[in-house]
Amino acid sequence: MRTLVTFVTFVVATTVLGTMVIVASLLGMKPKPGNLLYNAPRWWASVVLRAAGVTVRLHDAERLEGDAPRIFVSNHVSWFDVLALAANLPHYNFVAKAELFKVPIFGRGALAVGTIPIERDNRKSAFESYKVAAERIREGASVVVYPEGTRGKSYALRPFKKGPFVLAVAAGVPIVPTIIHGTIEVLPRGSFRVRSRAIDVHFLE
Repeated sequence: MRTLVTFVTFVVATTVLGTMVIVASLLGMKPKPGNLLYNAPRWWASVVLRAAGVTVRLHDAERLEGDAPRIFVSNHVSWFDVLALAANLPHYNFVAKAELFKVPIFGRGALAVGTIPIERDNRKSAFESYKVAAERIREGASVVVYPEGTRGKSYALRPFKKGPFVLAVAAGVPIVPTIIHGTIEVLPRGSFRVRSRAIDVHFLE
């Protein structure tokens, strides 16, 4: 039942909020603190987390304070990693695999709110995406990247891609190492069954 409720909520929230942000973008709106394009990803993530019965516990959240942009470098084992961060981080853009932007409404909506597509198998294109991310950072937005490149099946870290660290040097901003734990228990890779659990997000030095 929890899985069904979560899926229906995801579809409805994506359709409604996705349509709203696409229309707003077509009318010339840009993501700025306080406006629809800024808040929609947080509303979307929060309502899906609530439907899933998931709570997010933030540790060392004082590292989120201030307006200075940062690069949040996180492990990645579940789609709920994205939801946990999207619902709680300050002004940000995600760097996400290009395939996601082909999903109807979701893809156009993600572009509208500033998500940056990256072709992971095309080195040149990937680094061009990081140039876009560096420009977003210079404009004041933090960026979220998953340096492992894709979701893993355990919490053990896998080799990192170089791109996120080249981005940090190019943008001249600090990295905030971020550890997410508990999302495998909510929805592991390869599963469609959602379980209500608590997720812990640790922001490190």
